[in-house]
Amino acid sequence: MVRFLIRAAIYLVTAALGLLVASWILPDFHIEWGGFLVAVAVFAIAQSVLSPFIFNVARKYASAILGGIGLVSTFVALLIASLFPGGIRIEGAVTWVLATLIVWIVTALGGWVLPLIFLKRRAGDRNAAAA
Repeated sequence: MVRFLIRAAIYLVTAALGLLVASWILPDFHIEWGGFLVAVAVFAIAQSVLSPFIFNVARKYASAILGGIGLVSTFVALLIASLFPGGIRIEGAVTWVLATLIVWIVTALGGWVLPLIFLKRRAGDRNAAAA
């Protein structure tokens, strides 16, 4: 259960970082701070629900795009998060493409590196307590 909570926290942090990095880099990617937490939660939930769904659909009907599943689910999650007022606002096709790439890269790297750091540290603490 603790491992699940750590992974959920890591996912929320990486989603927030991805959205923040996109807003810092892209002039047409706007975060309205009053709805930022809602946007992060909506994005994270949409991403976590959509990824397996899109993967299964692609595996069944379009196996050639399996490598792009993360990008597709990130784009759709950004689209859903932008529908909630007071969160994020993305203007222009180029910004949509670049925001998808930036958020995907940040969440992928964070989802790969942060568990290694935090879950390894927790395993080390558990081993030290057992000794």
